[in-house]
Amino acid sequence: MSYPVWDAPIGYGVLMGVIAILHVFVSHFAIGGGLYLVLAERRARRNSDDAALDFLKRMSRFFVLLTLVFGALSGVGIWFIIGLLSPAATEVLIHQFGWVWAIEWTFFVVEITAAILYYHSWDRITAKAHLTLGWIYFVAAWLSLFAINGIITFMLTPGRWLETGSVLHGFFNPTFWPSLVLRTGICGMLAGLYGLLLAAREPEGDFKARTVRATARWGLLGLAASALSLAWYAKAVPAAVTAKATLDLSLPGASLQAALWLAAVLAALLLLALLWGKRLPAAFATVLMLVGLVWFGAFETWRESLRKPYIIHGYLYGNGLRVTEATATRQTGLLTRADATTGDLGLDLFLRTCRSCHTWSGYKPLKPAFDGTEPGFVATVVQNIHLLRGNMPPFPGNAAEAELLATHLHARTDQRPLSARFAGAVLGRQAFAIRCAICHPVNSPNDKSKSFTGLSAGEIGGLLDMAADLGEGMPPYTGDEKERTALIEHLQTLGRKVKP
Repeated sequence: MSYPVWDAPIGYGVLMGVIAILHVFVSHFAIGGGLYLVLAERRARRNSDDAALDFLKRMSRFFVLLTLVFGALSGVGIWFIIGLLSPAATEVLIHQFGWVWAIEWTFFVVEITAAILYYHSWDRITAKAHLTLGWIYFVAAWLSLFAINGIITFMLTPGRWLETGSVLHGFFNPTFWPSLVLRTGICGMLAGLYGLLLAAREPEGDFKARTVRATARWGLLGLAASALSLAWYAKAVPAAVTAKATLDLSLPGASLQAALWLAAVLAALLLLALLWGKRLPAAFATVLMLVGLVWFGAFETWRESLRKPYIIHGYLYGNGLRVTEATATRQTGLLTRADATTGDLGLDLFLRTCRSCHTWSGYKPLKPAFDGTEPGFVATVVQNIHLLRGNMPPFPGNAAEAELLATHLHARTDQRPLSARFAGAVLGRQAFAIRCAICHPVNSPNDKSKSFTGLSAGEIGGLLDMAADLGEGMPPYTGDEKERTALIEHLQTLGRKVKP
């Protein structure tokens, strides 16, 4: 709570996701591409294949520019952005893994030095020395992955670290080894995709055919290793974590399903590239690369979504508050611990409890969730936010702060009743979306549609009258008569749709 809040107009998740996925996509190629270059060079020198050596020289130029320029700059961008978005989590990662970061940065210095020397020393040093530089680069790059993998996996599965505080327990956590194998497989696959992107631009002929087939095999082998280790990785994530995430969120299941389908698409496209050989079009290789990027984004989205509502699972909430502090702040108040404030208490509460995941009217907006509702409804939702769908942390402030936040939110809504903006079936659907679906969306584990099967309008009206007594945290129904009638009709419609 010692840090100010950086309020950017774009959603934090989008901002971090775009920077991180692009950086990691390139950095994984930096590892797999390094192995591809050194093995391909060794084979070309053994076979006295001058065409292959010339291709590898050109590939190494592309490799150095992409990985050392874009990769390094985007890596700095990640450090910059996480310090703004979640300074509390950044502090934990630095303090807990200071020596690991230092070791990783040492590997990185060796990596970039070896890459520059490798590129500039073609035909200037002996073949053996040049290959040695390539191996030094690859080993340093993979060891850099080894170090960072322990920190990335720690955030989802800290394991025994939560009890012992041991750096080794945090680093070698339950998902460390499956993640390392998985990411190593991804590195190999991306080497194939990037290789195809360059090979497809070669003139048609025997050399292009050989190169396309070799790089397509790299992609297929890497994809196979990734697919097998993904199952191992998913099994290593504690069952309770996966169950909680998939019960309350649609994103983990949807993103994992997308990743699996896209993996199948990648496999089919790589097989097609293997068959095409010298006829492989550059446009096809570009599409293949884009599919790989989307696949990688789906995988990372699945992995990140499992962690919600935490940044460090079981230790630090997404809003930067430690789990151990939450009980105390609910008694003494959240703002009593905030050193940096704006002077507007309601705004401060919004920034510190909501803004890490939500915007007001942009990414994951809150405004549509409260338009047309009443102050009491908003206050009840705030106080029981952990019960809503979305796997959110509990409100970390006291009752007075919950009222302050509710007042701040309600003052910025469209305060016209829903019945003034909608009518008929549309009004019923909108009332259901705001009043009911925040906890009980249709086709979710918490769907209550079958409860209304066969009920009359009067019986459903009676349930609305006693809504506050039907379950923990449920707000009283406070909509006007037009909204009430439309909502009852909509609930009857849902009850009739339930399959017997």
